[in-house]
Amino acid sequence: MSYEKVKQAKQIVVGTKQTVKALKDNNMDELILAEDADPAVIKNVIQVANDMNIPISMVDSMKKLGKVCGIEVGAAAVAVIY
Repeated sequence: MSYEKVKQAKQIVVGTKQTVKALKDNNMDELILAEDADPAVIKNVIQVANDMNIPISMVDSMKKLGKVCGIEVGAAAVAVIY
């Protein structure tokens, strides 16, 4: 389901650093995280999303999430605007 959200989003921001910045700028609707991402890598993103009251959805695979985003590598975090 969340893969579909990424496909239908008006805008996406891929990657943990860019996602944190977008969340702090308060212009994202939802955060999508890969369950197989390293917890140390996504810890800060989760904290910022919680602080900003941004909903978080999980998907099963970094590889699939990256593919849906149109990149050749896995993606741990994606922020979306609907």
